[in-house]
Amino acid sequence: MHHVQDGMSWIAVWILAIVEGLTEFLPVSSTGHMILTSSLMGWKQTPFLELFEVFIQLGAILAVLSLYYRRFLVDSRIYLKLMVAFLPTGIIGFLAYDTIKAYLFNPLTVSLSLLIGGVILVFVDRWSDRERSKFASVDEMPYTSLLAVGLMQCISMVPGVSRAAATILGGVSVGLNRVLAAELSFLLALPTMFAATGYDLLKQYDHIPSNAWPMLMGGAAIAFVVALLAVKVFVQWVQHYGFKQFGYYRILMGLLFLALYAQGSLRLD
Repeated sequence: MHHVQDGMSWIAVWILAIVEGLTEFLPVSSTGHMILTSSLMGWKQTPFLELFEVFIQLGAILAVLSLYYRRFLVDSRIYLKLMVAFLPTGIIGFLAYDTIKAYLFNPLTVSLSLLIGGVILVFVDRWSDRERSKFASVDEMPYTSLLAVGLMQCISMVPGVSRAAATILGGVSVGLNRVLAAELSFLLALPTMFAATGYDLLKQYDHIPSNAWPMLMGGAAIAFVVALLAVKVFVQWVQHYGFKQFGYYRILMGLLFLALYAQGSLRLD
């Protein structure tokens, strides 16, 4: 932890920050892509790499906050509603986080999760409604529906499942149309990711070397800009084309990484 580079270079900073920004709010699993990218590039999961991933996640969260901050100023109900939706993940995550990280954070779990999740996403696209929604907005959703979406989000603790995919599936299953399901996914990302990254940051903040800040802040800035663009494009895409292309992408990626894993190109450490 005392050496900033710790195997990291500015090329790694750019690659990981772009991957994080692109995938964090899309239903393709950012955690999965980060694990697989690190594995393919031969970057070991060092303490500094883990810290760097926390910072680029923070950059991605701030991108969504900058897009949706008005919602939090206009209607105070949104705070309580999001906290209710976050509750299941908060409790289960607190109890199971270390166990999940120890046993499931590997390329094999990610590959299988991408594949299975991709098949589910293709089916979800077929029965999700493009226009009609049971509720006019996320603010009008009852607490029971929000709790159901929160329970669905818990599945995303398995790397490769995708928090965005799980919450979008939850939103569609309680009657939201595609765009509102995507919007709920973005909004619910804020308490969920602030809790997770805040927890990691508190544990490691005192050990950050002073010369590490340029890399950490640079990565966060890159992830912020890329996530901002990705969210804007995603909303437009979902409105016109739905989720199935993301499902096909996941299936393709899952099969590709399973093949690489089978021939020993993906490490398990």
